[in-house]
Amino acid sequence: MSRSLKQDLADNIKTAMKAKESARLGTLRFLQAAVKQKEVDERRELTDAEILAIIEKQVKQRRESIAAFEKAGRTETAAQEQAELAVLQEFLPKQAAPEEVNAVIEKAIAEVTSQGIEGPAAMGKVMGMVKSELAGRAEMGAISAQVKQKLAP
Repeated sequence: MSRSLKQDLADNIKTAMKAKESARLGTLRFLQAAVKQKEVDERRELTDAEILAIIEKQVKQRRESIAAFEKAGRTETAAQEQAELAVLQEFLPKQAAPEEVNAVIEKAIAEVTSQGIEGPAAMGKVMGMVKSELAGRAEMGAISAQVKQKLAP
């Protein structure tokens, strides 16, 4: 990868400033602050994978907030969170196709069962394998439900 996520983020902030896109700029600055905070906490530069993990966490928080706001009837706030979610998702890799997700899950389950692992331990092993292969390219909550369904006796 020639350009780092951190550099892409900085470039997007400059572009948003020039275009006077205040909502987008706010989201990008918030993300940049989260990255810088993690770097200060750990006293080192973050890798793209670590920045991607921060973005995934932010995306998850936005999805949860949207669901909570919609449930509470606060559609305006939910729409604002949806806009932030769209900005954050621009930095995630292309999402995996459902067929690819299913194939990765099936492969992981086959490998775990061939090792004789069952029950909750199998769920953890399978999720670990799937997450390493699909990190940032699929919503882990939905994958967890799929894995649980496939492992059910």
